[in-house]
Amino acid sequence: MRVVLADPPAYTPPYDRSLAAALARAGVDVELVTSRFRFGEVERAEGYRASEWFYPLSSRMGSSRLRLAVKALEHPFGMARLAALGPDVLHVQWLVPELDRWLLRSRAPLVFTAHDIVPRRTARYTGLWRRLFERFERIVVHSERGRDALVAFGVAPEKLRVIPHPVFRSEIPRRDDGRTALALGLIRPYKGTEDAVDAVLRVDGARLLVAGDPRIPLDELRARAGDRAEWRLGFLPRSELERALAEATVGLFPYRPEIDLSGALLQTLGAGVPAIVYDIGGLGELVGRYGAGVVVAPGDVEGMASALRRLLEDPEALEAARAGAERARAELTWDASARAHLELYRELA
Repeated sequence: MRVVLADPPAYTPPYDRSLAAALARAGVDVELVTSRFRFGEVERAEGYRASEWFYPLSSRMGSSRLRLAVKALEHPFGMARLAALGPDVLHVQWLVPELDRWLLRSRAPLVFTAHDIVPRRTARYTGLWRRLFERFERIVVHSERGRDALVAFGVAPEKLRVIPHPVFRSEIPRRDDGRTALALGLIRPYKGTEDAVDAVLRVDGARLLVAGDPRIPLDELRARAGDRAEWRLGFLPRSELERALAEATVGLFPYRPEIDLSGALLQTLGAGVPAIVYDIGGLGELVGRYGAGVVVAPGDVEGMASALRRLLEDPEALEAARAGAERARAELTWDASARAHLELYRELA
């Protein structure tokens, strides 16, 4: 079977490349069609082909309006080239909905992974997204809540398949001091970093490590946190990511209800670090299923602080949460995900 995975904007290289490699190990002929990742190195292709021919000019430009204009001009050429491929299944990871409503074409059955259910930037285009969803024979979601959300949105239930998002497993020696809470990943408004700061400030002896690339102003928040927080800002190379995970006692994910799952959470659990999450999207579903930390009500800063206090002060509670993270590491593997995807593809090819 020949499968093309398509992520034109290279939004999720770790996911794309891990799934492609796992499918290749399962005997699938896989090609990943994407663009050059603008923010760092990516994993080398192992057993599959990686074709980075989307956006040959704009992917090498800095952040600017000009880059976005060039990208918009390049997109139709990439989509035409994608349509000319002849796989048994074309599996799209991300869309540019305003353009792909016209440009997405394929002679092969179409599969889409709704990583963010309905992506935040274009969520207001409900009619557009309904029409796009109709184009796909199958739609993959990562949680039961995600499935329910798309059914409520109007997607036919028989199109939907729940395939849990694997963890990004890493073997990192634990070097934490028993009191460090980690806020990991891109710092955006929906990440609730201010709630992480406030929760840590309410727990005596706790400290916060913020590791990620900021997309919001942080001066006021840094002043509020004072010497209770350390800020490692910018796009982190793998070595710095692993250093942050090694130093973390627990991860904090006080996210707003705008996403289904978090790659940063899956990196955290994949390192054996438990998490405290707001119960939004699939975050609470994941942590609760494995007992890999604590789930608290959305927006409940005091609940997050209480959970943090308990894990930092009760060795048995912390050990139980770490055991839950280990269960997630053992079950949520890329090979298991590949088997589930292959079963789906065989329904269509």
